[in-house]
Amino acid sequence: MVVLQMLDNEGSEPEEFKKLTERLKVLKTEYETRYTYWVDQQLEPELKAKFLTQAHAPVMGYYKLVQEDMLSAIKVKDMESARVAFRKASALFQQHRDAIDQVVVLATQLATATEADAIQTISWSNYLLLGMFIVVLALCLTVALIISNGIVNPLRQTVEVAQKFAAGDLTVQIQQMGQSEMGQLNLALRNMQQSLVNLVRNIQSGSQQVANASAEIASGNHDLSARTESQASSLEETASSMEQLGATVRQNADNARTANQLAQSASTVAVRGGEVVAQVVDTMKGINDSSRKISDIISVIDGIAFQTNILALNAAVEAARAGEQGRGFAVVAGEVRSLAQRSAEAAKEIKTLISASVDRVELGSKLVDEAGNTMQEVVASIRRVTDIMGEISAASTEQSMGVSQVGEAVTQMDQVTQQNAALVEEMAAAASSLKNQAEELLSTVNVLKVDGSAVTSSGHRSSAATARRPIKDITPKPMAVGSSASPSAKTAKLSAPAPSSSAPAKPEAQASAQQVAKSNQSGSVNDEWESF
Repeated sequence: MVVLQMLDNEGSEPEEFKKLTERLKVLKTEYETRYTYWVDQQLEPELKAKFLTQAHAPVMGYYKLVQEDMLSAIKVKDMESARVAFRKASALFQQHRDAIDQVVVLATQLATATEADAIQTISWSNYLLLGMFIVVLALCLTVALIISNGIVNPLRQTVEVAQKFAAGDLTVQIQQMGQSEMGQLNLALRNMQQSLVNLVRNIQSGSQQVANASAEIASGNHDLSARTESQASSLEETASSMEQLGATVRQNADNARTANQLAQSASTVAVRGGEVVAQVVDTMKGINDSSRKISDIISVIDGIAFQTNILALNAAVEAARAGEQGRGFAVVAGEVRSLAQRSAEAAKEIKTLISASVDRVELGSKLVDEAGNTMQEVVASIRRVTDIMGEISAASTEQSMGVSQVGEAVTQMDQVTQQNAALVEEMAAAASSLKNQAEELLSTVNVLKVDGSAVTSSGHRSSAATARRPIKDITPKPMAVGSSASPSAKTAKLSAPAPSSSAPAKPEAQASAQQVAKSNQSGSVNDEWESF
C-alpha cells in the first residue's frame, strides 16, 4: 500500500513523500525484527527452509528494488522507470506470498499429523492401562484361589498388597518370604510392581509431552487469532480509507474538468480581447496617419499666410507710391497684411498643437502595439494552460479508476482475512479439545502413586504454562487516509473470544477445521506478513 501510494502521489508535496519513505523504512525494520525472531525459534527443517529461505529472498529483493530503483526514479520524476521497478518488485512480492502460502499449508499439515499422533498415543495408553488393571485383577484372583487356609497371614499381606495395587498405590513395600510358593508369589508381585511403575512413568511422561504440545498449539492459535482479528479490522479501515480517497480523487477530477471548461472560456475571451486590441491598433494607426496629413495641411496654410503677408507688403509699397490715389488700396493692403499675420500665428499655434497630438498619437500607437503583443502572449499562455488542464483532467480520471481497482483488491483481501480468521477459530477449538483429552489422560494416570508422590493436574497445567514460548505481538497498524472507519459487523464477529479450554470441542469441530483448512490452503496467509 505504501509503495502504491508513492507511485500514485507523484505530484504530492515533498513532506508527504518523505513520510511515505519513512513508513516504508519502518515496515522493513519490523519485517527484519520478525525474521530475526523466527530465526531463533525451533522449527521443523522443511518449514524453516521454506519460511526463512524461500520466503525471505524475494522480500529482500523487493525492498532493494523499491529503495534503490523506484524511489530514485520518483525523486527525479521518472515515473516510467518507477512503474517498471514497481512491476518487478510486485513480481518478487508475489513470489514471497506464494512461499508464505506454502509455509501455511505445511504448518497445517504438521499440526494435523501431530494431532493424529497424539490421539493415537492417548488411545493406546488407555487400552494399555485397562489391560494392566485386568492383568492385576486376574493375578489377584489366581492368588486367592491357589492360597490355602494354611498360609493365612502371608495371604493377608498379599491381599493387602493387591488392594493397594487396586487403589493405585504402587509404592507399597513387598517383603521377601523365602523360596516357598508365597515367596515366589511375592517375588512375582514385586516384579509386576516394578513393571507397572516403569509403565506408569512412561505413560505420565508421554501424556505430559502431549499436554505441553497441545498447550503450546492452543496458545499459538490464540495469538494468531488475535492478530488475524486485528488485521481484519485494519483491512476494513483501509478499505474505508480507500473509499474516501476514491471520493476525493473523483472530486478532484470533477474540479479539473470544471477548471478545464473555465480555462477554455478564458481562452475564448482572451482571443476576443486580442481581436479588439488589434482593431484598436488599426484605429490608432489611422488616427496617426490623419494627424500627419493635418500637419501637412497646416504647413500649407502657414505658407499661404506667409506669401499673403508678402503680397500685402508689396501692395502697401505700391499704394504709397501712388499717393492719394492709392490710399484706399493701402488701407485694404494693411487689413490683408494684418489678417495674414493673424492667420500665420494661428497656423503656428495649430501646428504646435497638431505636433504635440501627433507625438501623443505615436506614443499611443506604440503602447497599443505593446498591448497587442501582450494580449497575444496572454492568449498563447491561456491556450497552454487549457492544454495542461485537459491533461490534468485525463490524469485525474485515470487515477480515479486506479484507486477504484485498489479498493476492490483491498476488499478481496478483507474477505480472505475473514476466511483465515474462521480457520484459526476452528484450529483453536481442535487444539483445545486435544489439550483437554491429554489432561484427562494425565489425571487418570496420576491416580497411580509412584515413589510416594502423585503428579496432579495443577502441576501439569503449571508446567504446560511454563513450557509455552512467548509470542511477540507484531500486530500491524492500519494506515488510514482521512478519518478512520468504525469496525463493521464482520469485525464484531471476529472479536468473539476463542473457545475456553475448560469446554472440550466436539469431534465435528475437528473435522470442520480440517475441511476448512483444505478449502482455504490457497488463500490463507499469515496476517503478520501482510503489513508491508
